[in-house]
Amino acid sequence: MKIKMLAPVGAVMALGLSMPAMAQDGGAVDWTGPYVGGSFGYNWQKSDGEEHLRFDTDGDGDYNDVVTTTTGANAFSPGTCGGAARGRTPASGCNDDKDAIGWMGHVGYDMQFGSFVAGVVAEAGKAYVDDKVTEFSTTPAFYTMRRKIDWNGNLRARLGYTTPSGIMPYITGGLAYAKVKNNFTTSNGSNSFTEDNRSEDGWGWTMGGGVEAKVSNNFSIGARYLWTRYNVDDYRVDVGAGSAPATNPFLITPSGGTSINRGDKFDTQSVMVTTSFRF
Repeated sequence: MKIKMLAPVGAVMALGLSMPAMAQDGGAVDWTGPYVGGSFGYNWQKSDGEEHLRFDTDGDGDYNDVVTTTTGANAFSPGTCGGAARGRTPASGCNDDKDAIGWMGHVGYDMQFGSFVAGVVAEAGKAYVDDKVTEFSTTPAFYTMRRKIDWNGNLRARLGYTTPSGIMPYITGGLAYAKVKNNFTTSNGSNSFTEDNRSEDGWGWTMGGGVEAKVSNNFSIGARYLWTRYNVDDYRVDVGAGSAPATNPFLITPSGGTSINRGDKFDTQSVMVTTSFRF
């Protein structure tokens, strides 16, 4: 799927590299000035099959505890999967995370210094990805946390080198933000589960590179790759007694209850075709 989605990006890059800038008919290509535009492409995540839910049983805010049964055994010994459970046991399997298309709008400004071009660009849009992780208990039961990006944006610096024909490879990096939506599902019908911070702000950073080609005085096309990391650790699920007995593993803890969290890193990658109108 990723290879199929990258094919159009490669075609645009080849087109841009094969087209000398029409702007050079009136003199040297000049990148200095403001621009607006948009991008469209594909977003994906790294493989996270080893990710686990994390537990706080003593109420100290650190999610590094083990939930145990009355015999001292690990209540979550059956294991985990990097997706959404299809049933109560690992043998039921899991549905994979969702990688998908995305789009963004952007506004920026470039300043040319000889053959070098420096600038800044701000983007905002949608990345239709979601990331799930499931833990299985000995009950048996499943516990799944899911997070998806509602919308995302970034503010990046760019540094490029332009050729006389108006082709500019560049590197880029800066601040990233995502509004992240979380939810929780479980087959455990005995305990109570209270979600906190279902919607959270994911701040982080992004870096990558690309190539842009000026095909007229006021129009450029290109393609770019970004690797982005969001820090998201506010969401948690507090487990209460519900109708469970006092011997329930979530309750026989120093704090009398348990909180569930997951890893605080949300990594995504994207490859996008870009178009810009330059003033």
